Amino acid sequence: MELTVAIPDDLAERLGADGEDIARRALEAFAVEAYRAERLTLPELRRLLGFGTRAALDAFLKARGIYAPLELADIDQDRADLSRLGL
Repeated sequence: MELTVAIPDDLAERLGADGEDIARRALEAFAVEAYRAERLTLPELRRLLGFGTRAALDAFLKARGIYAPLELADIDQDRADLSRLGL
């Protein structure tokens, strides 16, 4: 699905003045709010934002002050990864 949002030109110019992609920023803001409202799961959020790894999504969320809860399966996977790396 493609979504179009109308923003007055003067505001769009100001919002994009720092060179950031306004569409990406809007998608990220929408996705974060949907996650906070529990309308998206972490895997869905990761897919929507196009992150290749859970770590990338975690970094994205932490930069916004959101700390996703760890599941036992996450801890087991991290332990297995560390063991595989010899740590």
